[in-house]
Amino acid sequence: MKILVLDGVQEAGVKALHRSGWQVDIVTDVWTEEELSSAIGRYDALIIRSATKVTSRVIESADRLKVIGRAGVGVDNIDLEAATRRGIVVVNAPDGNTIAAAEHSLALMLALARNIPRADYGLKNGNWERKKLVGVELRQKTLGILGLGRIGSAVARRAQAFDMVCIGYDPHITPERAKHMGVEAVSLQELLSRSDFVTIHMPLTEQTRHLLDADAIASMKKGIRIINVARGGIVCEDALAAALKENHVAGAALDVFEEEPLGESPLLGCPNVVLTPHLGASTEEAQLHVAMDVADAIASLLNGGLPNNAVNMVGIAPDVMKTLEPFLNLGEKLGTFVAQVGGGINSLQITYSGALLDLETKVVTTSILKGMLANIVDDHVNLVNADYLAKGRGIRLETVHKGNGGDYHNRIAVRASTSGGVLHVAGSVFQPDALRIVEIDGYRVDVLPMGHILVVSHKDKPGMVGQVGMLLGQAGVNIASMQVGRKNPGGSAVMVLGIDAEAPNDVLSAICDIPGIKGTNQVTFD
Repeated sequence: MKILVLDGVQEAGVKALHRSGWQVDIVTDVWTEEELSSAIGRYDALIIRSATKVTSRVIESADRLKVIGRAGVGVDNIDLEAATRRGIVVVNAPDGNTIAAAEHSLALMLALARNIPRADYGLKNGNWERKKLVGVELRQKTLGILGLGRIGSAVARRAQAFDMVCIGYDPHITPERAKHMGVEAVSLQELLSRSDFVTIHMPLTEQTRHLLDADAIASMKKGIRIINVARGGIVCEDALAAALKENHVAGAALDVFEEEPLGESPLLGCPNVVLTPHLGASTEEAQLHVAMDVADAIASLLNGGLPNNAVNMVGIAPDVMKTLEPFLNLGEKLGTFVAQVGGGINSLQITYSGALLDLETKVVTTSILKGMLANIVDDHVNLVNADYLAKGRGIRLETVHKGNGGDYHNRIAVRASTSGGVLHVAGSVFQPDALRIVEIDGYRVDVLPMGHILVVSHKDKPGMVGQVGMLLGQAGVNIASMQVGRKNPGGSAVMVLGIDAEAPNDVLSAICDIPGIKGTNQVTFD
């Protein structure tokens, strides 16, 4: 085996690859696309950091390459689609920088609380400002943690050592799991109103972009301090700068920004802000750990194993894929539905019936996890790592094979136990390109899982559909399809509307205010 290591990845970190018969070439320079394309055909594995770009041209030249290892988390510098197309596994190191990021969060929190950067700058410029720079203690302050994944939970453990009271908001973590971390699970609104410090550890998605906007910041306590070592864009920098200048926010410490490198920014004119240039993962130990994690994964794969931290889909034989592909697609849709309708998922029970009894459904189960987790976690989720990520979040899984599918030739049913109760959804494949959701919480439906759908639970009585339709129409949201599932006339029912655009939150709130409406959920399928 021949392995190429670029970008100054630490040699000590790749010692797992130094074994009999394996050649490891370590290059400290950053190679151009031309240089890498010219050499890559001689190697079985490649390890890089962020500087080297593994383009489609490089991958097309990689006749022997089996695996690409990214000594870090992000894989934006690797053409994943091209790698997958060539059957090349891409692995990263999602855990290696957890401690570094958590410690940097605490470092910024302490620097902010005790005015350390301003004190240092003043003293070096001949100013003794002892009385001016009175700080605050962390002891018995309430720390609001946005996101309770690997880094958020690590921050919680360290903050508790400072005798801080930890509360957290993460719609995909159950209150029981949060309690196990020593964190009280609360709503976003409660977290913002109660916290003395807020620290962010969430992925940047369409849902979290500008999560802390002007309105959210205004709802916080006067004197709040905000720390962000997660992703730029979660905090609206213009709104934060305004709140800092008005002294509603006592201070902010940011390691990440909406535009990087940081250029012109209103934050630069704020004296009560601490800024660092994306140093969250920049420690000697983190760089060593990510190299070790990637080297271990590559060694396992080259020896015939399958690493847990693969970030692309590989290993499904073409003939098996052809048969399973529609069921994989359906599974992913069902997982998406569960994630967006249910919150704080504890466990899943997946039941396969009918023709599925004769198929190997393990990969279909993984596709359900993939669809669910893609809406929850910051990691790149696929058929290789979905099971691993689910286990890491403590989600229990049970699969059952029974029955003939009833009225359907095949049927997949998902029962999700969530923090809000139990959610049931089932689907069927009518033709390879004809997928349907056929049941929601015991109500028979026939829903095409694509685009945007609105699921409305309500009392079965005249006028319900019209009132909902009127509100959507007034908001300019067109209804593409509509149906109602019910069990008994006059009882409970579910209305499922296919809509051409996402319904605004104020419209959803107005729908919920209609007498007889029990709940509303919006689901978006990619």
